[in-house]
Amino acid sequence: MSFAAFDGTRRVPSAVNEPVRSYAPHSPERASLKRRIAAMEAERVEIPIVIGGMRIHTGDVGTVTMPCDHRHVLATFHKATPALVQQAIDACAIAHKEWSSWRWEDRAAVFLRAAELLTTTWRDTLLAATMLGQAKTVHQAEIDAAAELIDFWRFNVQFAQELYAEQPLSDHSMWNQLEYRPLEGFVYAVTPFNFTAIGGNLPTAPALMGNTVLWKPGATAMLSAWYIMQLLEEAGLPPGVINFVPGDASTISDVALTHKDLAGVHFTGSTGVFNSMWSTIGKNMGRYRSYPRIVGETGGKDFIVAHKSADPQALAVGIVRGAFEYQGQKCSAASRAYVPKSMWPDVKSRCIAMMKEMKQGDVRDFGNFVAAVIDKKAFDRISGYLDDAKKSAMIVAGGGYDGSKGWFIEPTIVETNDPAHRMLCEEIFGPVMTVHPYDDDHYSDILKTVDATSPYALTGAVFARDRMAVREANAALRQSAGNFYINDKPTGAVVGQQPFGGARGSGTNDKAGSKMNLMRWTSARTIKETFSSPLAWHYPFLGAE
Repeated sequence: MSFAAFDGTRRVPSAVNEPVRSYAPHSPERASLKRRIAAMEAERVEIPIVIGGMRIHTGDVGTVTMPCDHRHVLATFHKATPALVQQAIDACAIAHKEWSSWRWEDRAAVFLRAAELLTTTWRDTLLAATMLGQAKTVHQAEIDAAAELIDFWRFNVQFAQELYAEQPLSDHSMWNQLEYRPLEGFVYAVTPFNFTAIGGNLPTAPALMGNTVLWKPGATAMLSAWYIMQLLEEAGLPPGVINFVPGDASTISDVALTHKDLAGVHFTGSTGVFNSMWSTIGKNMGRYRSYPRIVGETGGKDFIVAHKSADPQALAVGIVRGAFEYQGQKCSAASRAYVPKSMWPDVKSRCIAMMKEMKQGDVRDFGNFVAAVIDKKAFDRISGYLDDAKKSAMIVAGGGYDGSKGWFIEPTIVETNDPAHRMLCEEIFGPVMTVHPYDDDHYSDILKTVDATSPYALTGAVFARDRMAVREANAALRQSAGNFYINDKPTGAVVGQQPFGGARGSGTNDKAGSKMNLMRWTSARTIKETFSSPLAWHYPFLGAE
């Protein structure tokens, strides 16, 4: 379909971080959100597969339950068959012809409208789905499902404009251009439970750059993912650009990862799953049309290291917030800390005092700071670590758990004198902080321990008022964290401010929410146009003396 050309240089609205709403008592936004929560908890939503804009029901369904009340079913979702995965790939190919031919500004308009819809009419719905389905408190849902996802959609458009504006040098005799083409084939986006914003960003970042996407959302974030899909449709996303394909991971990946038209993978999840995907792609390299782009953000064993000059109150707050917000289920959550022995009794008492003030319970009670972990599998894994810690280390605070109604794990601090204890080395992904008190004068040595202890390198923090200590940590831990924080908890990266991602076992460090990530979804073509073509074959140096 052809349309008249648009002449003129268009500039997108400047991106500004979305303000975070407080939901304070008696505020209008609090009352509005509570009404939406009440309405949605009374519903039982049926979630279809969406391929090429068509709703498909297979009858093979999974359930979405509330982590805070696991007998309460919020939704059922239909699972894709291998044939439907192939149908989704075919839909990607059909939509690619039209979508990739659009001017980038027209694609951008879809996501700018999506951001505005989320800012206004869709905010309560996506927050309520995230709170009920993923057990996020109102604050955690607001900074994730609203502010961060809005920021992704607005800042990605601004970053795309900057990228497309980057062009090579030319002179009067030639015009050199770079065309940023979408990849050939489809992008496979696999999203996790713990951030609704990641569920919205992983399929849409490649789509903004002209790609078409097969999106497999996490089963325990299915409700919020379904509402994101509907929001995008309302924003004007054409059918087939993003195909919503719930189901068993192996069923979908077995088809998608071995298909000749696989152009890329955009993944957030466990290191083990990402390694498996990478291995599958490696074994099938002779099958693909081009080398698939593999972008992943995976596990972490994120650290806090304190110098003896650290502010004890700032350190204690960093430990408590960094470890226990969203029940420690953030890739960036602090899960190990190294504190000078002289400071630890004071810092410990401050942490315990704060933990005693924290309320834990259902997210529908806005007074709760901590809620339930995501599902029984997580509950069993984390409680197993706590049982082991009670035998091999010392529980300083917490340590309890109760799965009778919801999957509740108490915020817990474990203390160990063994710097190689498994609680300091293994990813737990729950509200558990393990502290190793170290000799005050062994700061340089403990920095080496921090660097060598974990296979991950996602986030980390140093607390110190001594600038020499900050400089030493910054140098010693240069490769230990893709996001490094000074005198702050190692969580809470904001789009446009702290591009997020790590290396080593934590992923490919392609920095979600930045121009670096968008570059992965383009394939540049260089075009040279010569205005005065040579008409003779020989060069001057060939002439006689």
